[in-house]
Amino acid sequence: MILYSVGVRGGLKRISKADFKEDNVYLIDDYKTIYVWFGSNIYKKRKDITINKANLLNEKKEKTANIQIIDQNKEYGAFIVIKDFLSKGIKQIKAIERRAELKIQIEETMELIEAGLNPDLEAEITIAANDLTQKKKSYKELCETLAQLQLELLKGSKKTSKDEIQKKTQEIFKSSSTYEELCWLIAQLNTLDKKKSLD
Repeated sequence: MILYSVGVRGGLKRISKADFKEDNVYLIDDYKTIYVWFGSNIYKKRKDITINKANLLNEKKEKTANIQIIDQNKEYGAFIVIKDFLSKGIKQIKAIERRAELKIQIEETMELIEAGLNPDLEAEITIAANDLTQKKKSYKELCETLAQLQLELLKGSKKTSKDEIQKKTQEIFKSSSTYEELCWLIAQLNTLDKKKSLD
């Protein structure tokens, strides 16, 4: 994951920490997703320049990413957790990016652990995602689990209704995510949430 602050003329500056204030613009390259975050005081021309910069960055990738526009106070999904970690500093999340392929690389991860290396954050997510694939849950069950996790992160202590979960589940179901990608996203949110609770 790479974090950039975006200047008024679209210049990118690689940084290690974000404060997410109303006058700031950030571009977060999470390899499979490019998040563009706008503070509430950012005017349209600057937004257009930044989106153009994100598209240019995306064109240089071997595999293009999804670009998600995030406005201040309207954050959702995995970005809520990512934002919290970015606020503390990029060093804590340097290994959370998903691999370029959708396949969960459990064999490589287990080889490193068996060689005596302690699992890093990416390895923890990989193991959790692989464990989830072994449970053979249906695609719809995974959609519902991910929907519930995203809504819990979004709403905090507020109770989530069955209708909200059902609506979010349908959105995820229609997103064309692969089975393994859903497992990875669920594992990522669970792992990051546990890390956040321990801090």
